[in-house]
Amino acid sequence: MMPQFTNIKNKDVNYRNIGLGLYIFSIGLFKKVVIADTFSIWSTAGFDASTNLNMLEAWVTSLSYTFQLYFDFSGYTDMAVGAALFFNIVLPINFNSPYKAINIQDFWRRWHITLSRFLRDYIYIPLGGNQKGESRVYYNIMITFLLGGLWHGAGWTFIFWGFLHGISLLAHRIWGKIGFKISKSLSWFITFNFVNITWVFFRAKEWEDAMKVLTGMFGFNGIKLPNFLEKVSYISKSFNVEFADLSNIKGNDLTYVWLILGFIIVLLFNNSYQKMTSFKMGYKTISFSTFLFILSILSLTKVSEFLYFNF
Repeated sequence: MMPQFTNIKNKDVNYRNIGLGLYIFSIGLFKKVVIADTFSIWSTAGFDASTNLNMLEAWVTSLSYTFQLYFDFSGYTDMAVGAALFFNIVLPINFNSPYKAINIQDFWRRWHITLSRFLRDYIYIPLGGNQKGESRVYYNIMITFLLGGLWHGAGWTFIFWGFLHGISLLAHRIWGKIGFKISKSLSWFITFNFVNITWVFFRAKEWEDAMKVLTGMFGFNGIKLPNFLEKVSYISKSFNVEFADLSNIKGNDLTYVWLILGFIIVLLFNNSYQKMTSFKMGYKTISFSTFLFILSILSLTKVSEFLYFNF
């Protein structure tokens, strides 16, 4: 970045960069105040307010936080990238569709890329990287991720989150050396669910909060189906199941719609970096940016802090 500040050409007004900056900034603002803050209602209620969660409530809680964290942090990053472009400063990419990752190594190449690069260059490589034998590689990976967890906060839940990701990377490395292969769809499914489950420790304020959500997710507090399925007579009559709504975590039937939209956006849409590379100034982009910006401003009716403000 530093050479960009001393480049005399960057002191000139660049209208394309201003237009691109507004475009990316508007996307980031929308991600944060419309999408992330909507998911925060259900994740906060599930983690902090509810005392007991059934399987349905627990999965909605964990998935809501998984999407809240991504849209909050990537939205914040987009806003920083967009604002920097006003001054002709190009910040590095920080997210590259991480929930499309097909293994844990792929995830860390896509998620919080600047932190991953920092941990690699200033911890992993100085420890010896992969230059001192296979056993030392495992040690270096584990130390790097334990410190990566500690970087987020001086709490055992953060350290355990780092430990789990360190273990998963070791398992991925051993798996690759053995030569086992599975389909990409199954690999994605395993990776996403591992990331989703480990975010529980990342989010939980105390061990008890993490256990509350995890015991619910694995069905120890009861298995219930969404109450809208009760209208399907075949399910009601053929299976001895219970139905429940999401009122315990301040949710409703619209919550399921938001979760589906979350999956669609992170899996099927181009990310902000891809939109930057294909950006063309025109009425469509101006209208799109204006629409997102106005909708976001109208949603600023409550206090809303960035999750990563704490780290």
